[in-house]
Amino acid sequence: MKTTYLKTPLGTASIKGNNDGVSEIKIQEKNIEFQESQELPECVLQAKTQLQEYFLKRRKYFDFKMNPEGTPFQKKVWKALLEIPFGKTSSYMELSKKLGDPKAIRAVASANGKNPLWIVVPCHRVIGSDGSLTGYAGGLHRKKWLLELESPSPQQSLF
Repeated sequence: MKTTYLKTPLGTASIKGNNDGVSEIKIQEKNIEFQESQELPECVLQAKTQLQEYFLKRRKYFDFKMNPEGTPFQKKVWKALLEIPFGKTSSYMELSKKLGDPKAIRAVASANGKNPLWIVVPCHRVIGSDGSLTGYAGGLHRKKWLLELESPSPQQSLF
């Protein structure tokens, strides 16, 4: 597994992957010494470039090769998350219904929380059924910031 790092407005992100695809993108909570791998796979370089473009508001979707590790159910949830458009939100209830089981809200929320591809698989676009910000592995302040970045108009805040 090869790793690169990207300084973002929300902290430093690590991007890990190999020739099979990017398997992990996460925000680093601690100040660690960043040891960048040599000879990074093309998909890892593309992920870094595409994330930079996202933060500059020049990209709304990602198309590099992804290879997240998870259970079949988690992968099903993550695939559904990829269908939430830029600038839009969904709720856990809506996702559960879309996946065919309205009672699976907690399982969907759990899979959402285990999403290994920060921002790219847009778990930050999932909010409570009442429109409230709900849990986010990267912290609610980051979730709010990301939703505002994706907001249709700069003056209009989703929260």
